[in-house]
Amino acid sequence: MHPKSIELLNKAVADEMSAVHQYMFFHFHCEDQGYGLLSGLFMKTAIEEMGHVEHCAERILFLGGEVEMAASGSVQKIHDPKAMLEMARKMEESSIKDYNKWANECSANADSGSKKVFEGLVDDEERHYSQYDLEMEKINKFGDQYLALQSMEGDKGEAAGGA
Repeated sequence: MHPKSIELLNKAVADEMSAVHQYMFFHFHCEDQGYGLLSGLFMKTAIEEMGHVEHCAERILFLGGEVEMAASGSVQKIHDPKAMLEMARKMEESSIKDYNKWANECSANADSGSKKVFEGLVDDEERHYSQYDLEMEKINKFGDQYLALQSMEGDKGEAAGGA
């Protein structure tokens, strides 16, 4: 039942798995560098991307397919916060484009359930893009001072016995 939808949903699973791995890598390194706000944003997004894997997997199983749990790419070892945000925006932009296209393909194949899954993913990916874009705007506007403030706030929390 709907083999093309199963194929597209598995592509989404692979892309979402890659996003989880990449965003967790960014989370770890932002945390290590004292950028708590960015670290938290990457972790939150990774968790949401895990939810996307679950939604796609549920739909694949409903359609009688097999869920392929292989990431579509390897983690890029980026340590600069600005470069992380640039990559994250590109990843989200690519997902938005793909998921819109795939929603239309599912619709053309009379699979409105999978179309709805992809449309929901588009909404989330657009929000993720917007969050990363806002952080990039702050860095561009305030420069290294913006990142330094994040680091200083993290130091305050550690000195007070937090984090």
